[in-house]
Amino acid sequence: MDEMIQASAQVERGRVFELAAELFAVLATPMRLRVLSALCEREKSVNELLAEIDTTQPNLSQHLAVLYRTGVLAKRREGTQVIYRVQSEKAVALCRSVCTQIAIELDEPGALSPAQSLSPRSGLQDA
Repeated sequence: MDEMIQASAQVERGRVFELAAELFAVLATPMRLRVLSALCEREKSVNELLAEIDTTQPNLSQHLAVLYRTGVLAKRREGTQVIYRVQSEKAVALCRSVCTQIAIELDEPGALSPAQSLSPRSGLQDA
């Protein structure tokens, strides 16, 4: 019985890592991080997002579709406009935490040792 519980726990841990990797893959694109940042304060139409983010409409739509399909964003229709909003506050909190830490590291380049740094490139600058 103990072996079954241990095997089940290992499967669950493996699933946790799989799901975390899927979320990180969705968020691993600078454009998607820009979209999330633009939507942090309030919902916006595709046109409003295009005015804020330097990209083409087809490119933005592809990224919005991925964020929507994975549950990070929600959308609604208002006439001919599609309005997007953050659905997963946890995903936004994760992005905000990581981006804020990296911004601090960029503003204060020697403040942290490479072992304390979150940014993978910060250690490369010293080499």
